[in-house]
Amino acid sequence: MAELVLALGTSHSPVLALDAPDWEARAINDRDNKNLYDTDGVHCNYDELYQKVGDKYNALAVASRWTEQEDVLNRSLDRLGKELAEVNPDAVIIISDDEHELFNAANMPALAIYFGQRAVSRLLVRPDDPRAHRPDYTWLRKVEKMYAMDDNNEFAVASELGLELFGRLMDAGFDLTACDNVPEPDKRGFGHGFGFVMRRIMGNKPIPIVPVLLNAYFPPNQPLPKRCYAFGKALRKAIEEAAPGKRIAIIASGGLSHFVTNEPLDVAIMDALKSGNGSFLQQIPPKLLNSGSSEIRMWITMGGALDGLNHKWSEYIPVYRTPPGTGIGLAFGRWS
Repeated sequence: MAELVLALGTSHSPVLALDAPDWEARAINDRDNKNLYDTDGVHCNYDELYQKVGDKYNALAVASRWTEQEDVLNRSLDRLGKELAEVNPDAVIIISDDEHELFNAANMPALAIYFGQRAVSRLLVRPDDPRAHRPDYTWLRKVEKMYAMDDNNEFAVASELGLELFGRLMDAGFDLTACDNVPEPDKRGFGHGFGFVMRRIMGNKPIPIVPVLLNAYFPPNQPLPKRCYAFGKALRKAIEEAAPGKRIAIIASGGLSHFVTNEPLDVAIMDALKSGNGSFLQQIPPKLLNSGSSEIRMWITMGGALDGLNHKWSEYIPVYRTPPGTGIGLAFGRWS
């Protein structure tokens, strides 16, 4: 039987590619964002959020604090990369979302597994994209490089493992979408959640991957927290029944709360993952998992696979970019 030897969780926010002074570019975007959700899960725009919250986080939304946080997040990312390389598993299962990169609104599966021979990334900003010529999007060039979306990059896939996991999860009652090719990488390909792991975590030592794509972001077919957790448990069982003798790692890529930082929710989620409190993870209200905070589903899914693994370390960094609390909860951690 195969063995799950390592589980890692990582945020993949654009700020991870930027120097702290450049975070102001994201703060400007926040002020124009008409699709925010406050910490109660209520839809609002920036002005409405400001009316509710006021200047509560004014002292935290400052460049000096961002500089301190940048240092912590980079040390955390370097540590994840170092420890993954040291464990050197035979394959890495990456659980992440797709934000109209490989899929689109015409075809957005709730759960999918890719088992083609190669995973190909798409360009984040194509030459014909108007954003490519706007001076205020220079920061995006740094982001596309970190996401491995600066070219049609190719990544090795553990295809046999992916196909076997697919079959076993279908037998367990999960109706998955099967993916075995990227036919038009100039138009569609793997996106930020997967490219980030390959470029920033694995770096120059890539390991064959099995991409698991979870529709965290787009209604109406987002899996409920209970379903995510059950899928994680079933994935763990499928791993143990597949690929005899193989050493496997799981990486949850995404989250935590954004584009309004929900620190109490993030801390409670990390505490539940540390202690193995699956009941809490399954009962998180879906209304708190909208917009960027929807990526918490990846961590819930990983949580379902953690039975028998111990929390080794984690780091949580609540980033506030504006006075009423827009930003992101960055999180990193290891279980083994």
